[in-house]
Amino acid sequence: MADEQAIKFLEELTNCFGPSGFEREPARIVKNYVSRYSDDVYTDKLGSLMFKKKGTSDKPVILLPGHVDEVGFIISSVNKLGFLTFNPLGGWFDQVLLGQRVLVKTEKGLIPGIIAAKPPHLLPAEERSKVVVKEKMFIDIGASNEDEAKAMGVRIGNPVIPDSCFSTMQKKLFKDGKKKGTDTIAIGKAFDDRIGTWTAAEVVRVLSEKKLKHPNTVIGAATTQEEVGLRGARTTAYMVKPDVCLTLEVDIAGDVPGIEPNEAPTKMGLGPSVTTYDSSMIPNQELVEFVIKTADAAKIPFQLSQIARGGTDAGAIHIANAGCPSVVIGVPTRHIHSHVGLISMSDADNCVRLILELVKRLDDKTVKRFTEV
Repeated sequence: MADEQAIKFLEELTNCFGPSGFEREPARIVKNYVSRYSDDVYTDKLGSLMFKKKGTSDKPVILLPGHVDEVGFIISSVNKLGFLTFNPLGGWFDQVLLGQRVLVKTEKGLIPGIIAAKPPHLLPAEERSKVVVKEKMFIDIGASNEDEAKAMGVRIGNPVIPDSCFSTMQKKLFKDGKKKGTDTIAIGKAFDDRIGTWTAAEVVRVLSEKKLKHPNTVIGAATTQEEVGLRGARTTAYMVKPDVCLTLEVDIAGDVPGIEPNEAPTKMGLGPSVTTYDSSMIPNQELVEFVIKTADAAKIPFQLSQIARGGTDAGAIHIANAGCPSVVIGVPTRHIHSHVGLISMSDADNCVRLILELVKRLDDKTVKRFTEV
C-alpha cells in the first residue's frame, strides 16, 4: 500500500485550491514534491508542470499526464442583497449542488459560503418536483447587502471550489461471504484528476528511489484546464512531443445503485481501468494490447472500460504534432464531479505498479511497433 509520505502528498494535493484556470497552488505542491526525484522540472505558458526522469535512452519519450485542475465555479455577479451568482468551471449535475459548502477565493483570503436557492416552502406545488437549475441558485456568504459582500473582497471573477476535506477509512474485504483482506478507502474532492497527477509523481518517485532502469525518458505532467476543454494537454504535447502517452485519469465506478454495467463497467477495488473507447479518442490498439499483456505478466489486476460520453487529455494529445499512440489508464472513482468522491487505495497502488511495469518495457523498438503499417 501507499506509504505515509504518499498518503500525505495525496491529502495535500486534493485539499488545495485549484479549479480550472486557477491551478497555481496544486502545481506548486506537485513541483515541491517531484523536484527531489526529477532531473528537470519546467512549465509551459498555460501553467502545466512537467517533470522529467531520464532513463538509459533519450528516446522514446513517455508522457504521463494527469490534469491538476478540479471542477469548480466562477463568480458572475454580486447582487444588491449580497448574494453571489456563479458559472460552472467544468461539468456539474444540478442536483448535487444545493446545500453544499463552498470556498470563495478573494484577494483577502478564502470566504466560506453555501449554495442555496428559494426554499421549497415558498414554491408552488408544481415547482417543488422540478430540479432547481444552477441558474436559479446563488452562493450565500452571510452578507446582507452588496457593500458587505464587496467589503469581504468578493468581486466578479473570483474562483470557487467545494469545501471538502480529505480523509481515509479502513474496510474489511469480503467475497462470497469470506473475508479477503482489507483496503483503505480515500474520501475527498478533486480525485478527478489529482489522483492522476499523484500517480505520475509516485511513478517518478519510485523510479528515482529504487533506481529502476527504464529504456526511455519519462515525463510526468500536471496539466491545466482539462475540465474546460483539454487546453493544457495541447500545450504540454507541443512542448514534450511524446512518442507514447499513458494518460492517467479517474474512471467512473459503476458499482453504484442505478448504473448498468454497459454504462460504466468498472468497480472500485478491482484494479485500475484500461479505457478501450471514449468520445474523445479511440486508443492505439497495439498499445492497448501491450498494456493488457503487461498487466497479465506482472499479475496486476485491471478492468476494461468504455466511456460513451466524456473525454480526457488523451483526446488532444493523441492528435498532437504528427500523432501519438495513447491510452487512458484510470482509477475507478465513485461520485466524480461532486463535493466528495471515493477511491480504493489498492486501485491507486496497482495503477502505479502498472505504469512502472509499462515504463520498464517501453523501449524504442516496442514503441515503433505501435504505429507500423
